[in-house]
Amino acid sequence: MPATRALPTREAADLIELTRTLAAKELAPRATEAEADGTFPRDIFRLLGRSGLLGLPYDEEYGGGGQSYEVYLQVLEELGAVWSSVGIGVSVHGLACFGLAAYGSEEQKRTWLPELLGGELLGAYCLSEPHAGSDPAAMRTRAVRDGDHYVLNGTKAWTTHGGHADFYTVMARTSDHRTHGISCFLIPADTPGLHADPPEKKMGLTGSATATMRFEDVRVPVDRRIGEEGQGLHIALASLDRGRLGIAAVATGLAQSALDQALRYAQERETFGKPIIEHQALAFMLADMDAGIVSARATTQAAARLRDLGLPFTVEASVAKLVATDNAMKVTTDAVQVLGGYGYTRDFPVERLMREAKVMQIFEGTNQIQRLVISRALDRDAGGAITVVDGGS
Repeated sequence: MPATRALPTREAADLIELTRTLAAKELAPRATEAEADGTFPRDIFRLLGRSGLLGLPYDEEYGGGGQSYEVYLQVLEELGAVWSSVGIGVSVHGLACFGLAAYGSEEQKRTWLPELLGGELLGAYCLSEPHAGSDPAAMRTRAVRDGDHYVLNGTKAWTTHGGHADFYTVMARTSDHRTHGISCFLIPADTPGLHADPPEKKMGLTGSATATMRFEDVRVPVDRRIGEEGQGLHIALASLDRGRLGIAAVATGLAQSALDQALRYAQERETFGKPIIEHQALAFMLADMDAGIVSARATTQAAARLRDLGLPFTVEASVAKLVATDNAMKVTTDAVQVLGGYGYTRDFPVERLMREAKVMQIFEGTNQIQRLVISRALDRDAGGAITVVDGGS
């Protein structure tokens, strides 16, 4: 069943209705087959872009939707409930646009951002490397200044949309300083020397292409560096805060879908003369699934509101990602259990949802990394801040 939503404006409510309509008509009929075949739905992203859903959290003056994260994440949740690969893809596109939108010069933003947000182009984000996943400061991909260009050489792993994207936001080392030696670049996909390996063969999210990207003497004009030289790690970490909220939202939608399917089965399947939902042991399992989803949604929305108020939300983003993705793994596993033997077959989609939930505990920083972020904040902070939002006495 669709989540109950309290939205801030009529425009936001209309946006959710649009998302639900597109998801039901365009995504739902194709999701199962595309995931089985490993087909990347490039046309779906084009459709979502033309419908205004790829640039929702960015300023309208640059072609974005001007929506808060509170609203944007609810759109991602709706997409994730129907087709997780698409929900993740929209989140990754937003991640790829963030560096330019937040740290680009006014000339860079006016030159490139409207095209990136306009719907025809799809972005990818290159941070992780084969030996440097959870430790981005250990990256080895290097950008060497050569006159009015940089020359990039190296390898980026686990690139969502790798080989299908139209542009790549790339972090590369411009000096040997561990934390201030990384810079950010916006690189078109057709740049000579930029190549994608064959896509990874994954256990889930097979409709989302993930590939290693190789940079072989890739020449990038200096004006495609985003921010100052050495500012890249800061940009990357700020991007991840937002990306983690996107993953949390999609994971919540995925869990909602698993619950909905388990609930329908429990209402229809009979044992000992009555629907299995009337057996308390199973009914309580469904109740726990619902409680976990409601909690994950609330946690994600609470972090989004901090971001919208301009307050620090790094720790809250880690909490949301941890809570929502761990919950998605539990809910999907329980959904398989509710369906019994049928849940273990591909005749029902809950086994696919369980496989898709697993990776959400891994990307955008493993959940062990989220616990590290949270625990360090607990050790460092003496207490929480109090902020008056609406004024008053």
